[in-house]
Amino acid sequence: MNFFAIKAIYNFEMARTWRTLAESIATPVVSTSLYFVVFGSAIGSRITDIDGINYAAFIVPGLIMLSILNESINNASFGVYMPKFTGTIYEVLTAPVSYVEVLLGYVGAAATKSMILSGLILTTASFFVPLEIKHPFLMVIFLILTSVSFSLFGFIIGVWADSWAKLQIIPMLIVTPLIFLGGAFYSIHMLPGVWQKISLFNPVVYLISGFRWSFYEKSDVSLSISLMMIFIFLSICIFLARWMIKTGYHLRS
Repeated sequence: MNFFAIKAIYNFEMARTWRTLAESIATPVVSTSLYFVVFGSAIGSRITDIDGINYAAFIVPGLIMLSILNESINNASFGVYMPKFTGTIYEVLTAPVSYVEVLLGYVGAAATKSMILSGLILTTASFFVPLEIKHPFLMVIFLILTSVSFSLFGFIIGVWADSWAKLQIIPMLIVTPLIFLGGAFYSIHMLPGVWQKISLFNPVVYLISGFRWSFYEKSDVSLSISLMMIFIFLSICIFLARWMIKTGYHLRS
């Protein structure tokens, strides 16, 4: 294992975060604060509680997941797309590093940014609502698994995309709608029966539901199913990312 190569890629990606601190950290935190003002105060005043949980507190796990999923994808996809765009990706491809070391560097940096952001959002949320985290260890496990999984997904998008437009099309047209329809701001049990069944085909439902359980022991689906879905998605992303690097898919042309 070439730890020097991993450290070099990781440090380079993290340095970009500190250079663009406003875009990387401040903007998501401010956006999340606005969600609390609009949904927590305006709408929350009309909704007493969901499953015995204050509405403003209920949406906290969903808001954290909303930010983590978007930031993990954006950071990882941009991190690998820029070297492709500038041509510096060939320095990585010709270096004596394996696909494992490349993934650990790029994905590790993107996941670290998402974890930092989730901590900031959690701190921000504590100023708006009284938070209760019944299973903090499980919460951290969910954060790590989700950050790594969607950073890998973002890496795949960054390798696949051959234009700036394609870099944004999947996050904007597919991922964001899935998040909003995944129970971030409501329980799927509030939906009519047929829509509850349709919602179960949305993978984001399992992420948000399991993460919410670590806070309040309340969820729309079983915790074990949520964990199983995350590991399945993680395994698929690892397989695709490995295949892309080993074959040079959209990297060597």
